[in-house]
Amino acid sequence: MKKKYLSKIIFALIVAAFIICCMIQAPVSEAVGSLWSLLPPIVAIGLALITKEVYSSLFIGVLTGGVLYSVATSGGFSGMFRTVVQDGLIANVADSYNVGILVFLVVLGIIVVLMNKAGGSRAYGEWAAAHIKTRAGASLATFLLGVLIFVDDYFNCLTVGSVMRPVTDKHNISRSKLAYLIDATAAPVCIIAPISSWAAAVSGTVDGVNGIQLFIRTIPYNLYAILTLIMVVFIALSNTDYGPMRVHENNARNGDLFTTRSTVYAEDAKPSHSKGKVIDLLLPVIILIVLCVIGMIYTGGFFSGASFIDSFADCDASFGLSVGSLGALIIIILYYLCRRVLTFNECMDSIPAGFKQMVPAILILTFAWTLKTMTSLLEAGPFVSGIVESATAVKLLLPVLLFAVAIGLSFATGTSWGTFGILIPIVTSVFSKQLADVGSSGEIPSMVIICISACLAGAVCGDHCSPISDTTIMASTGAQCDHVNHVSTQLPYAFTVAGVCAIGYLIAGIVQHFFEMSNAFLNVIVTGLSVVIMLGILLVIKKAGSQEPEPVAVPVKAAAKAVKKAEPVKNTTSKPHISSNKKKTGSNKKKKKR
Repeated sequence: MKKKYLSKIIFALIVAAFIICCMIQAPVSEAVGSLWSLLPPIVAIGLALITKEVYSSLFIGVLTGGVLYSVATSGGFSGMFRTVVQDGLIANVADSYNVGILVFLVVLGIIVVLMNKAGGSRAYGEWAAAHIKTRAGASLATFLLGVLIFVDDYFNCLTVGSVMRPVTDKHNISRSKLAYLIDATAAPVCIIAPISSWAAAVSGTVDGVNGIQLFIRTIPYNLYAILTLIMVVFIALSNTDYGPMRVHENNARNGDLFTTRSTVYAEDAKPSHSKGKVIDLLLPVIILIVLCVIGMIYTGGFFSGASFIDSFADCDASFGLSVGSLGALIIIILYYLCRRVLTFNECMDSIPAGFKQMVPAILILTFAWTLKTMTSLLEAGPFVSGIVESATAVKLLLPVLLFAVAIGLSFATGTSWGTFGILIPIVTSVFSKQLADVGSSGEIPSMVIICISACLAGAVCGDHCSPISDTTIMASTGAQCDHVNHVSTQLPYAFTVAGVCAIGYLIAGIVQHFFEMSNAFLNVIVTGLSVVIMLGILLVIKKAGSQEPEPVAVPVKAAAKAVKKAEPVKNTTSKPHISSNKKKTGSNKKKKKR
């Protein structure tokens, strides 16, 4: 009981201390553009981690933002509800970009249900069971598929999850570990892929230089993405886990893939069609990838004469993914009908089933978007950017400062795109004189590249850690994992990589400030040292973990037997077929003997 209330007391003290700091910095009537603007996400994130319940936590965070904005603007009680409901919930659900993402989610859920009903997932699981013999092989297969689907992080999370879930379940890999593998190969892969929706977003925030060229230059310095991928491979090959993830993995080896509950999701328990083959899973995924790429470049003007790279840079990811997924859905239904693995009625029944599968993700996304609206109304972005601009006098520490600020802003707001959209213009304004000479020389200064890389790495890191991030939510949905479990097990891994990144950016700032090395030589030093430090820390963790006793795992097999025995009892108690008390007592005695 003490531990149960200790975390709540600590959280209350932290919030109270933060509120005191806010009151010192500015009165609540001046909450807009002050430290108060960070209170709603702190409340939401803290409650989510303590209560293990994300819906109410996000909603309380939204209400906190609505109250602060109403007090600051003298809107009163009615103004608070107008802010939360009209400007928040309704505006975000009505936003065309957000609706496009929701359409893509629903269509992807329908396609996943179709693949399961057709037996494609079952067939792939059987094929994988024959070819993938170890847990390390299953983890690496998940990693490789995540790397291959580099076009968009939303698409990556849900596709990799639906394809690899049967394989990882077969090898007793916990759903929390699967969610981490998905999340670690979503945004970190997209942020270093020149042909992706993320490359388009980054290139659109830079003025004065070629956005795609600058994005490509930042890839070698994007330490968080590079080190996260190295960490995933090391963990998969060495079978190393630590923190809460170690408990989840030990439970999974004993048969409990979820740790917090012994039941499976409804879609996991549904039997699949016996006629299904591996092609019934692979072909729909290929169709989906191809048509989503075509949809994205279509929105960027590729078929109107724009180049492939320019069309990606100017694409509308939401509209493109919606168009591509809808086209893929039609072709996939026709394919299954022609293959005669599904009837027309079975295909139509998959539509509401796919929608139901995505309802939790839709709810979380809606509340997360609304919370972001609250932080925008309170001008959290300008407040944080002002802090960064005031710290630019210490140029050698600028990369590590930008990395830390980007983590905090992305973690609090749940958006990496919004974070580098705020910070990159600040970096370009700080180095405006150097960037003005780029047109004549064509060479972008190394410090500019390092600082923008630090912004991108910090934005991805904060997005990776935040429970209100779209990508984190998608990873939980794709793995069919409890969202709070995914966040709590992933945080130690993300913080380990972030610590090494901070050292790397500190080295980069100091070396470039004092020695002004060439871009190529500086990249070798910074990235090389960071990789060596990362591997050294992982080896120490592995050695320390091998010396510690294994955490006590949940006795899942006994619990599963109890559940199986309890299910028929529930069914028989509703039928009053025993008339005499003697028979009842006799049956109870038999149960006691068992």
